[in-house]
Amino acid sequence: MSVLLFIGATWLFAGVAEDVVTGDPLVKVDQMITHWFQRHSAAGVTRWMLLVTDAHNAIPISAIGLAFAVYLGWRRDGYWLLTLLLVLPGGMLLNLVLKQIFQRGRPILEEPLLGLSSYSFPSGHVTAATLLYGVLAVFLATRTPKLGWQVTLYATACLAVLLVATTRIYLGAHYFSDVVAAAAWGTAWLVLCSVLVRELRRRTALRRSAQPH
Repeated sequence: MSVLLFIGATWLFAGVAEDVVTGDPLVKVDQMITHWFQRHSAAGVTRWMLLVTDAHNAIPISAIGLAFAVYLGWRRDGYWLLTLLLVLPGGMLLNLVLKQIFQRGRPILEEPLLGLSSYSFPSGHVTAATLLYGVLAVFLATRTPKLGWQVTLYATACLAVLLVATTRIYLGAHYFSDVVAAAAWGTAWLVLCSVLVRELRRRTALRRSAQPH
């Protein structure tokens, strides 16, 4: 399942990135979706969207990640702490690298709801939400044997990411393809880090069990 999810997410990101670079019809879809949200904006909705998007800025996300890291350190769970460090700080650094590689400008609107000068592709907010909610969902899912609870955790994480993505498009900070690419590559990175650390844990356990007592 991990392999299939990694391949699917990577394929989706690569496909979106190719369309963005070559100016395929997806770019026209981006414009249509952005302008639709702008035409249907409302003051009350905008305030709520700003509240949600501000809750996923660098400081709140870092604070939650730090609190989770402290908890893992208190539990002396080195493998999960390593997973968190690879997924969240490592993933956000890679997202900055991707922005520099593609250098896509932000949506140009007559009356922007949110003014930003940094690059747009892929969305940093959606990447952060995908990585944070994803690693929390995986951590909690490994602590419950019930499939129903596991599905609920993953579905909740997906809905949270979808909400953040919607705010970024609504506010004119990102195109549709920016948030899709961010969720896709963030998922691939999360799966890769989780599998690598899990394999490290397994190999360490095997070496310890093979040692003479």
